[in-house]
Amino acid sequence: MSQINFIDSIYEKVFSDKMQKKFESFILFAATIGFIIHLSLIGFNYFKILDFGSFEGTLLTNPISAIYTPFSFILVYEIYLLLLYLPRSFSTSISKQFEIVSLIVIRKIFKDIPSMDFSENWFNSYINLELLINLIGVLIIFYLIFLFKLNKKRAPIETSEINLKSFIRSKKIVSLILCFILLFSSVYTFSNWIYDLTLSYQNHDIVLKDVDDLFFNDFFTYLILTDVVILLISFKFTMGFSKVIRNTGFIISTILLRLSFSANQFFDIILILISVTFALMILKIYNAAENSS
Repeated sequence: MSQINFIDSIYEKVFSDKMQKKFESFILFAATIGFIIHLSLIGFNYFKILDFGSFEGTLLTNPISAIYTPFSFILVYEIYLLLLYLPRSFSTSISKQFEIVSLIVIRKIFKDIPSMDFSENWFNSYINLELLINLIGVLIIFYLIFLFKLNKKRAPIETSEINLKSFIRSKKIVSLILCFILLFSSVYTFSNWIYDLTLSYQNHDIVLKDVDDLFFNDFFTYLILTDVVILLISFKFTMGFSKVIRNTGFIISTILLRLSFSANQFFDIILILISVTFALMILKIYNAAENSS
């Protein structure tokens, strides 16, 4: 009993309403400071006050690119909310994953806008076409997420109240473990990137890893493993065929999201659209099967 109370106590401390408001305030402050610092670095780069080596020409040439930084902090907050919602329901967790991916695409759009080619042959530019496809893709993703939430219903687990509490507590443990893993991974990834950035300042031949690829490749890999663990835990409490297929389909959607980060340009947004559409269709079929039974 003491172990059970300890787990609940830790979870409440990390994800309590008070902690959520504090973290929200911190993210707002950090996003504002980050935006100001990013703008300052763009100014230093423009007036040749500082030399940023191989990093120059990516995010330090246009003030619009400074929006990239506050969006990165917003993504951190969305990940925190994902960890908060993880013990509640599978479908809620999946919808939050879709929201995170849509924000990643929007962040990339802000990064790419300064690189637009305004020559006469506008549609012949690879960068312009990629930006246009991403803009259209975000609109479609946003609509699909809306449909997903519209069809999302809490699936009742046919088990005793004691088992239900045990199931939720198991997901809380998974959420806490994932929280610490992500915290360690983010610190490790960012530290390595800062180290490489320092080296590139001394040696311009060093190519930095694209900031769009930082952390989120690993993040969605961890999510896939987390979803599989939760699926296996759920077998102890429910063996309904429709629920198993639904949850397995959600895992496939997460895998597709992960693959989108490794896909070539244009195909990344297509994989994201396929992922969200697949999850929506799985959810619709699941709801139809549950209503007919």
